[in-house]
Amino acid sequence: MCAFTEERWHDVHAAVMSVRAQRHAPHEIILSVDHNPDLLARLKASLPDVVVVANRHRKGLSGGKNTGAELARGDVVAYLDDDAVAAPGWLATFAEGFADPSVIGVGGLTIPLWPGAPSSRELVGTTHRELTFARGTGRRPGWFPEEFDWTVGCTYRGMDPGPVRNLMGGNCSFRTAAFELTGGFATGIGRGPGKRPLGCEETEFCIRLGRSSPGAVLLFDDRAVIWHRVPPERARFGYFRARCYAEGLSKALVTRSVGAGDGLASERAHVLRALPRGAVRGLRDTVRGDLSGLGRSAAIVTGLSCTAFGYAAGSLGLGGGPRDPAVVGAGPPARRPGRTR
Repeated sequence: MCAFTEERWHDVHAAVMSVRAQRHAPHEIILSVDHNPDLLARLKASLPDVVVVANRHRKGLSGGKNTGAELARGDVVAYLDDDAVAAPGWLATFAEGFADPSVIGVGGLTIPLWPGAPSSRELVGTTHRELTFARGTGRRPGWFPEEFDWTVGCTYRGMDPGPVRNLMGGNCSFRTAAFELTGGFATGIGRGPGKRPLGCEETEFCIRLGRSSPGAVLLFDDRAVIWHRVPPERARFGYFRARCYAEGLSKALVTRSVGAGDGLASERAHVLRALPRGAVRGLRDTVRGDLSGLGRSAAIVTGLSCTAFGYAAGSLGLGGGPRDPAVVGAGPPARRPGRTR
């Protein structure tokens, strides 16, 4: 897990509690703190059974993830967002996936906790909610289309179980061999010290991993459930537009690193299939009396337009996003003796 702000103090502790409550016990829990000495000291004091360390690399999510991979002593590294809670079968599902030697990474279903949802601590250890809350809980904005749940770090409509190009970074796991093959997450991509809500570090990582290990499988298994907190400010239309624009900037960096063929393959399919269906569904809901359906259709058009505009700006080196090409930030993690599953 990667932490960076004291504003998520209670969420971080709930996340750790949910990992402790797993049916498949973790070998260790590592919490990487992103260049925040005060938070580092507080978390070390409050979580004595957790390996709490400082991000060894460039400030940002990629550096924090690389730090955790370097320190991990197991054969598999799993990632959980610091504002998320894992269902009790989360790690067991990952372990089941890795029973197949061709599988090099497994990701799971991330369900949004909209404003008004139960607290993270209330969800720790629950099992019946895994299917009950298949579409999230709390007060989901009526205009918010499920096809764009990725803007709040959650699984989106159109993402089907099975082999995938890339996993979502807040709910995923990889064999440690993946880091030895790729050198880790690129620090020029993803969330960093800036204000823009960038992303895609896991997309670029997974594409490079697929190229480095032909035939290896990245598997999306919707039985590996986590709930991800959506704060009120991220449930607003302004954030939605900003996140879509930032995603376009991030995709431009991904394509600069791995090319447009691989970098946009899944996105093309989503744009051509899932988004038109979502827009039509919203209009059909409107005709049936659900006026918020018109808002969802409009949001799909707006989100696609903002993402495309961000991609164009990023491709031209404009838009205020990072301009350096994707560069691998950490070398292959030093492999400690006696790694254990």
